Order: sequence, then C-alpha cells, then structure tokens
Amino acid sequence: MKIIAANKKATYDYNISLKLDAGIVLTGSEVKSLRNISPSIKESYIEEKDAELWLKNCFIKKYASSSDKDNDPTRSRKLLVNRKELNKILGSIRRDGFSVVPITMFFSTKGFVKLSIGLGKGKKKYDKREDQKSKDWNRNKQRLLKNN
Repeated sequence: MKIIAANKKATYDYNISLKLDAGIVLTGSEVKSLRNISPSIKESYIEEKDAELWLKNCFIKKYASSSDKDNDPTRSRKLLVNRKELNKILGSIRRDGFSVVPITMFFSTKGFVKLSIGLGKGKKKYDKREDQKSKDWNRNKQRLLKNN
C-alpha cells in the first residue's frame, strides 16, 4: 500500500468513528498523473447525490503526455462502495448528522487507486484544545522517560 495523499486535518477536525476503503472512478491519464505527481485532498469533501457518493474538489494535475483537451483537475469523481457499506453511510449521514471525510488516497496491492474515507462528527473548539493538550503531555512524558 503506497500512500499518495493524506488529509491530516481530517483527524484534527473530526472524531472519526468508522473508516472504510472506497474505489474511485478515474480516467487513464489521471491514474498516470497520480503515479508521477501527488494530488491534493486537503480541501476535498464527499457528497451524497442520488444514493451515490461523490468526491468533490479533489485536485489531480493534468498528465503532461495525455491528449485530454478538456481536463478539469477538480471534477467530481464517483466513489465505489459496497451496497451494505453505502446504506450504513447514508443512514448515518441522514439520521445521526455524521460527515463523510476523505482521509488518505493510496494505491492498493493490486495497483488500484483507493480512498480511505472516515465517518465522523465535527469537533468543537474545546475538544481540539483538549486533544492538543494530551498530545503535548504525551510527547513531554516520553522525553522525560527517555532522559531518565
């Protein structure tokens, strides 16, 4: 598994309760571009439309040798998820107010491009401060143990 892009802000902004891997519908030139140049999923989000999941605002640069004339680097891309997982995600979005967030984009062992998505709720400001405090304390604790 080779990670192509990661969204570090996802775990900072959301309490992720469930992680799933989803396939992405891409063109051939987009896959070639992913092998050479890393994309950006920092500003991307996942939207539900007609009982399907779509990845919006994911930037994949145009492949230099491709003949695609009307290549939109931030076009909407369909996510491929099992029906059972899709029903679980859609139910959580509609009933419980969860958000679906892209976490990492990677190549699977078979060479397919996959997207790791998380189902989570947004954190409040005080939750973020508390998490930062605990991370700082754990880091300092490790330093003290290492020095003693």
